[in-house]
Amino acid sequence: MVDRVLVTLDGTVRDPDEPLLCADDIGALRGDGIFETVLVRDGKPCAIELHLARLRRSAEALDLPEPDLGQWRTAVETAAKEWGTEREGQLRMILTRGRDSIASTAPAASRKPSGQAASPTAYILVVPVPERVDKARAEGISVITLSRGISVDLAPNAPWLLMGAKTLSYATNMAALRFAARMDADDVIYTSTEHRVLEGPRSTVVIQRDKQLITPPARNGVLPGITQRALYAEAEKAGWDCRYESFFTADLITADSIWLLGSVTLAARVATLDGLRMSPPDCAPEIAEMVDRGVSRAWNIADWT
Repeated sequence: MVDRVLVTLDGTVRDPDEPLLCADDIGALRGDGIFETVLVRDGKPCAIELHLARLRRSAEALDLPEPDLGQWRTAVETAAKEWGTEREGQLRMILTRGRDSIASTAPAASRKPSGQAASPTAYILVVPVPERVDKARAEGISVITLSRGISVDLAPNAPWLLMGAKTLSYATNMAALRFAARMDADDVIYTSTEHRVLEGPRSTVVIQRDKQLITPPARNGVLPGITQRALYAEAEKAGWDCRYESFFTADLITADSIWLLGSVTLAARVATLDGLRMSPPDCAPEIAEMVDRGVSRAWNIADWT
């Protein structure tokens, strides 16, 4: 049973212990690139078509070459097959702008806008699912709210800040998670300067009230969540009222339950918020089951049409 799988975009299975990234890769130098994280379950990449579509949107936002989705799909399937069916895996699709030296030394006629390299770096890496995931799914998580220091009006007024794109520039998100750990919390919910709820460093926020689910809209500068979309697809069929609406920090406290949804953890119920204990509602198992069912159905994009 392998512990890591590395596949380049041409479908070649590489030795994960061998060097792959060049020292002058712009992804390493500047965090200039994009990625997607996908759960591998039963040897299949969950919701892969939705992840590929988001990869393409992120590439467009960063002026990267349009990804060949067929090539990416084939490479992902190869990586998932190599990983096997015995346990879940965390698969990352990574695309950077490529090597800085190639971009700077290429003939002027072949150079791309904004220093874009002629040959992007692209690969797929599969590793075991973090140990925290099982506990988060089963027991819930402790969360603190942190200000992101931005307004919800920032995304439409400053598109160059790439709000809503899944980029490799994750230093701030990781700093927030380390701060949460120092506060004995598992995760974070970001808020805006207007005290509106945004998202988590690696998740989408959904609140539940009776048979209603609410998540912040993408126009507020949050990353459109694939797992959240999977939940909504199933919940609407089951008669739930699913909404994209802005809401405030105070609405978290008055909600029947709060969920952080991510592509690997799937559904993690917030058990404590800023030290306040939140009891699980009777519908908590149903919500988790709808997420599982939705992600499984999203293996086939035709199920969503």
